[in-house]
Amino acid sequence: MSDRVQIDIDDGVAHVRLDRPDKMNALDTAMFVAIAEAGERVAADDGVRAVVLSGEGRGFCSGLDFSSFQAMAAGPSDEGSDSAGAERGGAIFSTDDRITHLGQQVAHVWQEVPVPVIAAVHGVALGGGCQIALGADLRLCTADARFSVLEIKWGLIPDMTGTWMLPRLVGLDVAKELTFTGRMVEGTEAVCIGLATRVADDPKAAALELAHEIAAKSPDAVRAAKRLLNTSGSVPIAEQFAEERREIARLIGTPNQVEAVMAGFEKRDPQFR
Repeated sequence: MSDRVQIDIDDGVAHVRLDRPDKMNALDTAMFVAIAEAGERVAADDGVRAVVLSGEGRGFCSGLDFSSFQAMAAGPSDEGSDSAGAERGGAIFSTDDRITHLGQQVAHVWQEVPVPVIAAVHGVALGGGCQIALGADLRLCTADARFSVLEIKWGLIPDMTGTWMLPRLVGLDVAKELTFTGRMVEGTEAVCIGLATRVADDPKAAALELAHEIAAKSPDAVRAAKRLLNTSGSVPIAEQFAEERREIARLIGTPNQVEAVMAGFEKRDPQFR
C-alpha cells in the first residue's frame, strides 16, 4: 500500500485514510493511484462490511495539486487533441477499457465497493476532493467544513464523475448553481441542500460508529440494498422492480437472513457469516 493512503481494518470496518497532510491531501498522480488502489483493495475484501473514508491533517482533500495547474498553464501540445491530454495526464486520462479513467475512478471506486462507504469530512473538500466525497454513500461533516465544486475557478468542469453524482444528490438546478459559481458551501448548508448527510462534531468518530453499526447488520442484505439503491432512477421502473424481486428471493431463507430473524426473536446479537 502506498504511503499516501493508509487502510486499517477492525471488526469488518475498513478505515481508509488519505495521508498527505502536508499538502492537505492534494491530488497528484501518486495520490490518484493510491486512492484508486485502496478502493479496489477494500472492494475485493469479503471480510469488509463497511468503509470509512477520511483525510489526515487539517482537511479532507484540497483538490488537485497546484503543480498540476502549473502544467495545465503550459497549454496543450496539440490543441484540441484528446491524445495530447492523455499524454499530459498519463494514466490519469487513460480508461484502460473501463467506464472511468483514473481521475474518475478515485471517486467512482467507492460506488463499486459493494458495502456502504461513509466519508468523514472536516476542513475542506474542494474540487476533486469534493467529488471524491460525493462518491461515498454517506457524508458526515463538521458544521464549518467547506465544500466547493471549484473547477470553474480554473476554467474547468467537474470531471471526476461529479456531473453524474452532484445532480443526483442536490437536484439539477442546485448542481448547476454550484458548478457555475464554484462557491463555498459550509457543512450546515451542505446538509440542507443534500451535499452532505448530517453534521457531526467529530465526523471521523461518528462515521466509524455508524460503520460499526452497519457492519453488525446482515452483510447480504446490506450489499443487496446498496446495489438496488444505486440503480434507482437510472434504469426503467419495471427493471428496478424486477431486480427488487430477484434480490429478495435470493435473500429469503439464506443462513444470514434466518440468523437475523432468530437473533431478533431471541433478543441477542446476530452472528453473521
